[in-house]
Amino acid sequence: MYGVNVKGTQLLLEACLHENVMSFIYTSTVEVVGPNPRGEPIVNGTEDTVYESRLKFNYSRTKKEAEDRTLQANGQLLQNGGRLATCSLRPTYIFGEGCRFLLHHMTEGMRNGNVLYRLSVREALVNPVYVGNVAFAHLQAARSFKEPQKRSAVGGKFYFVTDDTALLSYADFNYCMMSPLGFSIQEKLPMPLRIFYIYVFLLEMLCMLLRPFTRIVPPMNRQLLTLLNTTFNFSYQKARRDLGYFPKYSWEEARRRTIEWLASQLPLQRETLQSS
Repeated sequence: MYGVNVKGTQLLLEACLHENVMSFIYTSTVEVVGPNPRGEPIVNGTEDTVYESRLKFNYSRTKKEAEDRTLQANGQLLQNGGRLATCSLRPTYIFGEGCRFLLHHMTEGMRNGNVLYRLSVREALVNPVYVGNVAFAHLQAARSFKEPQKRSAVGGKFYFVTDDTALLSYADFNYCMMSPLGFSIQEKLPMPLRIFYIYVFLLEMLCMLLRPFTRIVPPMNRQLLTLLNTTFNFSYQKARRDLGYFPKYSWEEARRRTIEWLASQLPLQRETLQSS
């Protein structure tokens, strides 16, 4: 993961300097902020929100280091005497056509008799973002770098990228997408959250003890459980102001497109499960 996220980003930055590429837009994630192990929430967070980040998950740490390197490279000298401009976009959980996470949850629900698993409490509100809007944010950032005044204002900055997707927990978001396809959802977590956390911790310790003999990746870890059960949502107003970003796809259209894609995958997944 370090090789892809950090070394890969560094190589791309060096290639930009050598080949006189004037702009670099890094696709980051809100996970470079948190949530922290205490599960402290962020509600309608902005780029100025103060938050005690304690990144323990390898994905979060490597994405943060790559983002830092990207922003530090802003203004570096190109071979032709020009200057590199960089920025970082921090989307929330990205959904839409091709989303392997939604496909995984749908498949697991099918194995469970068309009942989706509930791994997040209802009050842990997040705001996922549609993939088409994330792509549009990148286009707007690229356009901003072509305008001299905007280029200097945007260079070296990071931006949260969200849209008008409804505030829901991760589990209820899955249900929102899959209920039209005949899925229901569990009413409660499989166990109280505190006990669930202890259970996951013990599972992690067991996997660690077995590591000299076999490598087992637990299906759940404390970081993921905290992520799923922490209110963590953000505003896109700074991206609107600086980049001219706005949600090109409404929540209604994004949901419709995603459900249609899931519906197209449903018979394929059923066939795969029946043949396995």
